[in-house]
This record gives sequence, structure tokens and C-alpha cells, in this order.
Amino acid sequence: MSLCVWSSTMFIDEAKITVKAGGGGHGSIAFRREKFVPRGGPSGGDGGSGGNIYLVTDIHENTLLKFRYAHTFRAERGRHGEGSNRHGRKGDDLEIKIPVGTVVYDDATDEMLHDFTKPNERVLIAQGGRGGHGNAHFASSVNRAPHKAEDGAPGEEKTLRLELKLLADVGLVGYPNVGKSTLISRISAARPKIADYPFTTLEPQLGVVAVDDQTFVVADIPGLIEGAHAGHGLGIQFLRHIERTRVLLQMIDVSDANERDVIDEYHAIATELAEYNPDLAKKPRIIVATKMDAADSQKVKKLERWCKKNKLELVKISSVTGEGLDELKRAVMMRL
Repeated sequence: MSLCVWSSTMFIDEAKITVKAGGGGHGSIAFRREKFVPRGGPSGGDGGSGGNIYLVTDIHENTLLKFRYAHTFRAERGRHGEGSNRHGRKGDDLEIKIPVGTVVYDDATDEMLHDFTKPNERVLIAQGGRGGHGNAHFASSVNRAPHKAEDGAPGEEKTLRLELKLLADVGLVGYPNVGKSTLISRISAARPKIADYPFTTLEPQLGVVAVDDQTFVVADIPGLIEGAHAGHGLGIQFLRHIERTRVLLQMIDVSDANERDVIDEYHAIATELAEYNPDLAKKPRIIVATKMDAADSQKVKKLERWCKKNKLELVKISSVTGEGLDELKRAVMMRL
């Protein structure tokens, strides 16, 4: 049985937010005024610490869409100190829920603060300010009636850049209209939009594929073109999602309707992956010859010879007829 684990009407994979931890409460200046204590000492309490801000991964979150409408998050400030040595209450902490797979950067320095890869991770992202000391704190043998207190410290404020990278075992890569969406719709319950024109897929799709009693997660990455790593086409928006995958399925259209040379097609996509991140070129890869139901026999033979020469695994499939799909699933499971 297969099932889809990804469903979203709008996929948002990058966002920018401002977080402001709570400031500390001010210390108090006060003195005891008691009837039978003619020289009451200082009794100003300390201010409470400001609330911290935490980022927490939640399996029920699957996009960064909510941050499109909410940009600023503030934790509660600490309460001020009061007389009679009453300390101010600590400000409440704030937890911001994010999807698993989110990478958080400090937008000012471009430093990566944390890579959230597990459910229920809770990371302090902005520290609340310390509460100021009241005048009771400054009493000493030489200064029994101090008239000073501290202000609370401000909480940390940061602008964060959030990037969501899909957590998938397998990534489907290839030119637009090469058959990625059709394949994922045949081997899982994911139902991406499918049409006979380029760039049908405008957002990544995830599906769970079952092989006997085991499963793996496959991601349909929208089509790449030459120059994608430099921002051409749609690919640059989605290349980051391939970084976490363990195996790549590089799909090549061998139908007679495809005017590209099959070897050139392989090199073009491989180059884009390597230019974006050299580590992608090192990932295990299976070459998938697609649209075998309308195949050009010369293209198929050329691709077979080239894969054999370069010791690359080749699986031939037709998502329309189902040819090779079981073989492909088992080949992927063997690699995983």
C-alpha cells in the first residue's frame, strides 16, 4: 500500500522573520517604612528576566506559508521589581513552530544557526534580557541606603532567514516534461498536476513508495534547465531540496518526440547539480530512461552503451504502461 505524505495548496520554502526576545524588568528603588523601625533599609526588588524565543519542529507543519503573513514575533518582557523585596515575574517564553527540514540563518551575518532535521527539536534562538537589580541588592556596610537600581537588559533581536529543505530519500531530477510527475503518481499516492507542457510542476511533491514491507520517500523536484544553478528557469528555487536526498534518479526522455541528444541531456543536468553543490555530483545515481512506450530505439541503444561504458545503472520504464516500475522500485531500495 502506498500513501502520500505531502499535501499543500501552496508550497512556501523560504521566509524571513524578525524575533524579539523580551527585555528584562527594571529593578526597584524602595525603602521599608515600618512604624517601629525608624531606619528601615532598602527593599527594592529585582526585575524579572525577559522571555526567550524558541524554534520548535512540529510534524504537523509542512510549509513556511504562515510566515508570509506574520513577520515579527515578540516574547513577553519581564515585570519590574517592587518594594518589600518583591521581584518581578519572568516574561513568558515564546515557541514558534516550524516544519522538520528547516534551516535557520542569521540574515545579518548569513551564519547558519541550526539545521532542524528531527521532530520536536527545541532550540533557543533569542535570549531574553536579564532583569535589573533593585536597590536592596546594592546595600552594604558602607552604603546602607543605596538610591540606585539597574534597568533591565534588552532581549536579543534577530532577523532570521528560514529555508525549508524536503526530507526525502530519493530525488527525481531531469528536464521539464521528462515524466517525473507521472512517475511519482504511479509509484505513490501523490497526485501532482500533470500536463503535456514544460514546467507543469511548480512546487516539490513528496510521496511514500512501498516495496514489500519497506518504504522510502521520493521527491519530485520541478524541472531543471541549463543555468538553473545561476537562477535561470525555476530550478534554483528547488535545488536545495535535493541536498538531503540519498539517491538521485536522473530521468532522460528517450521518446522520438524528444529532440535533445540523450547523452547531452545527462551532462546538462549533471552539470547543474555539480555547479549548485559539488556534493550532489557524488550522490548515488540511477539513470532512468523514460517514455519507453514511445521510445526511439537508437536513443535507447546509445544510452545503454554509454551507461555500460561509464558503469552507471540504467532502468528503462514507461509510467503509462507500467513497464519497469517494479524493477525501478527494487533498484532504489537496493541502493538505499
